[in-house]
Amino acid sequence: MRRLYTVILYLVLPFVLLRLWMKNRKNPVALKFWYKRLGVGLRSASERGIWVCAVSVGESVAAIPLIKALQRRHPSIPIIVTGETVGGADCIRAGLGDRVTQLYSPYDLPWVLKRFFNILKPRLLILTEKELWPNLLVACRKNKVPVVLANARLSARSARAYSYISAITREMLSNISLVLAQGEADAERFIGLGLAPDRLHVTGSIKFDLELPAQLFERAKQLRQAWGQDRLVWIAASTHAGEEEQILEAFTYVRKQFPTLLLISVPRHMDRVTRLQDLYQHYGFQVIKRSEAKVCSHETDIFLGDTIGELILFYAAADLAFVGGSLVERGGQNPLEPAAIGLPIILGPFTFNFDLITEQLKQRGIGIQITNAQELAAQVIALLADPQKCQEIGHHAKKFVERNKGALAKHVALIERLIELN
Repeated sequence: MRRLYTVILYLVLPFVLLRLWMKNRKNPVALKFWYKRLGVGLRSASERGIWVCAVSVGESVAAIPLIKALQRRHPSIPIIVTGETVGGADCIRAGLGDRVTQLYSPYDLPWVLKRFFNILKPRLLILTEKELWPNLLVACRKNKVPVVLANARLSARSARAYSYISAITREMLSNISLVLAQGEADAERFIGLGLAPDRLHVTGSIKFDLELPAQLFERAKQLRQAWGQDRLVWIAASTHAGEEEQILEAFTYVRKQFPTLLLISVPRHMDRVTRLQDLYQHYGFQVIKRSEAKVCSHETDIFLGDTIGELILFYAAADLAFVGGSLVERGGQNPLEPAAIGLPIILGPFTFNFDLITEQLKQRGIGIQITNAQELAAQVIALLADPQKCQEIGHHAKKFVERNKGALAKHVALIERLIELN
């Protein structure tokens, strides 16, 4: 069945490249290194390094503390990080600078992978969360490279999808040396798909081990002073297409109760910023972008966060947060960042990427789940009208994150066993 998958991948590759060009034809940075995903022009890196595959922005953010911890323990071992998005690459660059070698992820084609392995000669591959690629895992087996699936999660929806291709799924799981699952439910789903129990450890999520930047709250205080200290601030973070219209509807209603409320809008993908600016201005809102470095006056309605690596700062400068990817069927983005800051958190109905964490947040009164714009507006109004309640929720949120730290240390200890053997 894997052969059929490979044939199909070869057939669709021209369309994948065409879509890549169409999507990014106005973004030369995204197109600059596309050919390297085919192994063309691939520069050599230090051999016998650890290869970390962090596909997206979220996975890149989660991988940074793990990479730093491995570098502290093994400073002589080079680390190569591959990803698929410009945003993810920017996050790695901002968090690690030149301490790692950055490359774009190879397409899952045997001839491309052969070139990658011949040049990189990795001693270990670390995949993140649920990124499983059939040919990549076979290539690891052939090259005797152990594989760790770190911070692994598997929703019920994803497990069902993998069960439809059970032959490929069993082969992929047989080629993984170690799965470090976020929770018991994730672990049970992996075992249900055929993973050997002796290759599985439940470690918790390394996203709890978030490192807050130095002077974060001092910088956030300065930002609030620039926005106007008497203004309430609501952040809608990591939003996807189809959510901003609902947020605007809620914002318009909330503004009737709180006329000076400032909305911080931070899309998940920065290539959507111009479209969002046009959308907000079409409805008559005054908008400024972070990158413009303009004064955010009382006439400013919406502040567009269009810079990389500052989301945590915007959270720290806000009074409450809506976490995106949850009003549309994207599964939700990471709610632990605003929790670590100490914010009340509102989420939409689609949170299957963070099922366990969402349920834990709801049980503790930290997370509030809504289903539509009307409910969103009602919850924002209720929270903004009760600062003491917001403060209490924020206190519980911080304690929740602190109590669940420790997954990073477990990851490092288990990964070191493989490093010592290789």
